[in-house]
Amino acid sequence: MHGSRITAVGHYQPARVLTNEELAGMVDTSDEWITSRVGIRTRHIAGPDEPVDELAAHAGAKALASAGLTPADVDLVLVATSTAIDRSPNTAARVAARLGMTEPATLDLNVVCAGFPHALATADHAVRAGSARRALVIGADKMSEVADWEDRTTCVLVGDGAGAAVVEACEPQAEPGIGPVLWGSVPELGHAVRIEGTPPRFAQEGQSVYRWATTRLPAIARRACERSGLDPADLAAVVLHQANLRIIEPLAERIGAVNAVVARDVVDSGNTSAASIPLALSKLVERGEIRSGDPVLLFGFGGNLSYAGQVIRCP
Repeated sequence: MHGSRITAVGHYQPARVLTNEELAGMVDTSDEWITSRVGIRTRHIAGPDEPVDELAAHAGAKALASAGLTPADVDLVLVATSTAIDRSPNTAARVAARLGMTEPATLDLNVVCAGFPHALATADHAVRAGSARRALVIGADKMSEVADWEDRTTCVLVGDGAGAAVVEACEPQAEPGIGPVLWGSVPELGHAVRIEGTPPRFAQEGQSVYRWATTRLPAIARRACERSGLDPADLAAVVLHQANLRIIEPLAERIGAVNAVVARDVVDSGNTSAASIPLALSKLVERGEIRSGDPVLLFGFGGNLSYAGQVIRCP
């Protein structure tokens, strides 16, 4: 069983940018109220003619181009999303069709904000077991479609976008580029983050999530580092789910990642759910803030009160 690695990343965001000032004209809020509580200043919003699979396909195409691959080179497509409206075809199948793929296996994973690390681990396991040769892993969500635009406590949080990674097998002698996953959930708090109803609407118990994330998650994230045999002080970057700047900054500090670049894409992109980690990672790579081979902790948490994380090597 050979390990796997990420060989390329890519991301995509819709063109429309919604500012805090514009939101203040829609609901009872203000730029100061939003930035002081969650740190968000802008978010990208997809139009009615931009479904979530289109966002995902754009990000996937960029990742493939960066890796120098064609769609035919991929035999597994995994899409982490919680905003697919239709039950079938699933989002991964629609992405494969948009990209002109030939015979890939296509799976969706709905683990909400922790979806991308779950999907990345699933791809790693498939490559290690020999059931996939090369995987395209995407986190994509159109949160604007499930937002309650009259609820100022939630609508100010959400944004739309997608991020993608190409996962391939390592050479037999090479160190794996994707470390062991640490994943789990807190079922008794599963109701704290919800997308439910008809039509589906996003709702959460913000204080419950905040307390859990700031008290329980640091130890869990440190265990994810331990599984890769790495001290948090050796991390070059930490890419957490981009939920709230007041969660991200204290959590990175309590993990002990004292020398790491901390992704703060939430400021510009808002909470993009399953897209937030690959979106933020791709931007760090694009800006040259992390170098090839650097150890990076990816860690997602949120809906279902699920969590998942692993240390990867920067492509």
